[in-house]
Amino acid sequence: MKKLTLALVGIALAFSLVGCSSVKSTVKENEESQEQEDDREDRETRETREDRETRAARETREEEEEPEEEPAEESVEEPVQGTGITAQGGYGEGRMGDTMKTYFFDYTINSAYLCDEFNGYVPAEGNRLLVAEATVKNTFNESIIMYDTDFQVQWNSTGEDDYDFPITFYADPVSDEQLPAEYELGINKDRTGLLVFEIPGDKKDFSISYLELFDDDSEGNVFFVFFTAEEGSGE
Repeated sequence: MKKLTLALVGIALAFSLVGCSSVKSTVKENEESQEQEDDREDRETRETREDRETRAARETREEEEEPEEEPAEESVEEPVQGTGITAQGGYGEGRMGDTMKTYFFDYTINSAYLCDEFNGYVPAEGNRLLVAEATVKNTFNESIIMYDTDFQVQWNSTGEDDYDFPITFYADPVSDEQLPAEYELGINKDRTGLLVFEIPGDKKDFSISYLELFDDDSEGNVFFVFFTAEEGSGE
């Protein structure tokens, strides 16, 4: 009986030892699993932090390397040559190459030069010749008659006599290129020719003007084209 009791006690002890070993093993496995989980979380946290720091450093470097935008320069509008000039308050002012838009026609001074003789025409002593090429286009609703006295030259001084008409006002043309003393322009027709003026020999700045005149002898707008004439040679 005593042997049986000891045997039962031994079996119970063995089961007890096996149970303890199993519990310890399970605890150990749980601890190892927790440690692995903690290591994984630490590694992920560290990698995430490193990635974030790396990305932030890269963005900072890109911002530093990105060139600064220079302030935009203010654009300065320059006069546009060759545009149509209409009168404002009875007055229109243009430059070489501008198209002056009058009530009856458009006119443009294309070029101008100074010379001492033009196709055999010699000015009076102390004077020179101004040769200007002009284009005239009829913009009226019927044919118009043009005259050489439609245009006069001024040499930009204050004297009452500091202007003149083309030399065709005083004598016959000396070149086929000159605009005649009188000519007709049909509707929408244009003509290009030379206006030759006798001017003081010491002048180089000029204007060629036109004043609108109507059949009732009333006056309209006045137009001026200002320019500096270059040295040239006569024909």
